[in-house]
Amino acid sequence: MSTAPTASSSAVTYADVAAVARRLDDVVHRTPVMTSRTVDHRVGAEVAFKCENLQRTGAFKIRGGYNAVSQLPPAAKEQGVVTYSSGNHAQAVALAGRELGVDATIIMPETAPQVKLDATRGYGAEVVEYDPTETVREELGQRLAAEHGLTLVPPYDHPDVVAGQGTVGDELFDQVGALDVLLVCCGGGGLLSGCALAARHHAPDCTVIGVEPAAGDDATRSFHSGELQTVESPDTVADGARTPYLGDVTFPLVLEHADDMVTVSDAALVRAMHLLWERTKMVVEPTGALGAAALLDGVVPGNDRRIGVVVSGGNVDLSRAHALFERYDLE
Repeated sequence: MSTAPTASSSAVTYADVAAVARRLDDVVHRTPVMTSRTVDHRVGAEVAFKCENLQRTGAFKIRGGYNAVSQLPPAAKEQGVVTYSSGNHAQAVALAGRELGVDATIIMPETAPQVKLDATRGYGAEVVEYDPTETVREELGQRLAAEHGLTLVPPYDHPDVVAGQGTVGDELFDQVGALDVLLVCCGGGGLLSGCALAARHHAPDCTVIGVEPAAGDDATRSFHSGELQTVESPDTVADGARTPYLGDVTFPLVLEHADDMVTVSDAALVRAMHLLWERTKMVVEPTGALGAAALLDGVVPGNDRRIGVVVSGGNVDLSRAHALFERYDLE
């Protein structure tokens, strides 16, 4: 088995983010920033939505996934890569593999949204499905890597992945200037870590807040206790935030560069998702609406501030979205 190169969290800096931004210039979309007078009026703030739901593969994950695969040595690329993901990182590594000529094996839960399973296979990757109630995906990934000589590219806990995700924040500050608050969804902490690094460079006084589903609050508890906490198989509609814990790279970065962590209920999350669909005409997946939910539900008050919200992805089965809206009486 080979593993992607590791580094201490202190080695991940804004300089790494800036370097990746140049590397990804012809690879990823410079996604737009959208505003809504309805949202501004409702929350009492000037809100800028960074629309990574309009990114290639439908989510921000292509930034970190492509960066990590592209930086592997030639011998590792020739052998191939393996990763585990509920869907968005899966698609990112699959697409990166296709464009870089690297075979990709993707471990995905059999409960993953069908749209994510189909898209990952569509990019040419081999998909290995597993039962999340019986199998630990990290152990399966390590076993496949050892058996086949593959390089494991984790979905968040790697410096190259964190630096790639940080380009989301880098672009946002370049597009809108200084912000008072930045809201970023949090699963394993790669996006939050990278965006916090960008915020510290562009707007040192910006308050960076990570947002988790209440049922998967491991990062929030970790942040407030200063000790790594876990949650096993969290039951939340935010499938992209069902990670059990922050990583060795991301946990120190979140502690150092984030200002706060908060949680939102699944009901608030679906309400925010519905409002974004209805008012901004954007297709947003549940996890992608975490930051918006914190604002719309009053967990983070507007207070006449300039607030950036990262909309992290839009990969959701339309039938599943309809079922969620029905469950919470939103249709």
